[in-house]
Amino acid sequence: MITALLCALASPLFAAERAPNIIYIMADDLGYGDLSCFGQKKFKTPNIDRLASEGVTFTDYYAGSTVCAPTRCVLMTGLHTGHAFVRGNREVQPEGQAPMPAEIVTLPRRLKDAGYTTGMFGKWGLGAPGSASDPSRHFDEFFGYNCQRQAHTFYPTHLWHNDKKVLLKEDTYSADLINDELLKFVRNNQDKSFFAYVPFTIPHAAMHVPEEDHAPFRELWPQFDSKIGKYQGPLVVNPIAAFAGMMTRMDRHVGQLLDLLKELGIDDNTIVSFTSDNGPHMEGGHDPKFFDSNGPLRGHKRDLYEGGIRVPFLARWPGKIKAGTVCNIPVAMWDVMPTCMEIAGVGAPKAIDGISYLPAMLGNEGKQQRHDYLYWAFYERGGKQAVRWGQWKGVRNNVGKNPDSTLELYNLTRDLGEVDNVAADHPDIVKRIDGYMRDAYTPSDLWSFGNKKKR
Repeated sequence: MITALLCALASPLFAAERAPNIIYIMADDLGYGDLSCFGQKKFKTPNIDRLASEGVTFTDYYAGSTVCAPTRCVLMTGLHTGHAFVRGNREVQPEGQAPMPAEIVTLPRRLKDAGYTTGMFGKWGLGAPGSASDPSRHFDEFFGYNCQRQAHTFYPTHLWHNDKKVLLKEDTYSADLINDELLKFVRNNQDKSFFAYVPFTIPHAAMHVPEEDHAPFRELWPQFDSKIGKYQGPLVVNPIAAFAGMMTRMDRHVGQLLDLLKELGIDDNTIVSFTSDNGPHMEGGHDPKFFDSNGPLRGHKRDLYEGGIRVPFLARWPGKIKAGTVCNIPVAMWDVMPTCMEIAGVGAPKAIDGISYLPAMLGNEGKQQRHDYLYWAFYERGGKQAVRWGQWKGVRNNVGKNPDSTLELYNLTRDLGEVDNVAADHPDIVKRIDGYMRDAYTPSDLWSFGNKKKR
């Protein structure tokens, strides 16, 4: 395998004068059905759709978790939620979340060691300002929210630029400012190899959006004007229209990025990916049922059914990724680190759970290494575990009360909506998945649902 990797790195794919730029965009609480290219009918996302028409669509792409912080930890470390240090949302007062230990070497730090200039623009959520995992310790440049709770309004009192607090005017829409800083970073580093991690906060609640994107959808759906969105920050009249406006605005931001890459002449040496951190939310007046936000999938944010963890994934790399292709191989966010490391032309660490999905992105599915299984653990709401093993999906709820609680089994090939629990018909498969759940879980002093690893 090492020989094959070395051959790949010596191939014309990596023959550019500079290592390819990598831009990884991750929306916040965007569901499987929230993009036009994934079936959305209520509004359009033409710029994001370009990533599909000009690149590859992954149909079976999975978030690291079903809520914000653990997904981000999985992405940064290449470890799933049975092994990752941060496995849930836990606040640190007065501003921030539970930090990762200082000794953890994250994806941006590894890419920096490989010669990349690294930037992050959006929501961090993995350590309070000044903590061991303050984002300024991981990125050359950071602009955005440090704390997830601060990101519950798009009109915050402040954002962070590296380790400095930036006070904002009352009417400053944070998503616009974050996008402006992303574009500035790309322009300033056009002559270097750069990695930009872009965890946009749209379309997380609150349902805030400037009037020019809100008004057209209020005119379209005046029946929701009596509905008031309450979350954090200003109240929102007609949050249904606001959600569509938020998506429209984020799509425009992606279009501005793609246009800039073309203007600078670096789009052929830049891979742009787009995904979401988990399934759709039901907060701040958002109605995922109206938008069919989870498409054919069961569940939402905080569920380990497919609707909580299966998310859109698109990747565009002109001249490298064949336009309009589709990949059905299951991959997950703990695969991002080794994928980026292979794109950068350097090896990934061995002690991670991820596998590079670069061969699949490039259309070489026959050369793609496959996971034996994919695993998730969610420590809130009674404790939940899930495993994807080929066509089979196992889900176990109420793990905190009973580590041996009933395991549900679904055949995703026949039953993508996870309606028909066939556990009683396949005891051998249930036993296999139960074993995977026990093997994949490493106890944590900070995150426990009462399950103890058994051999």
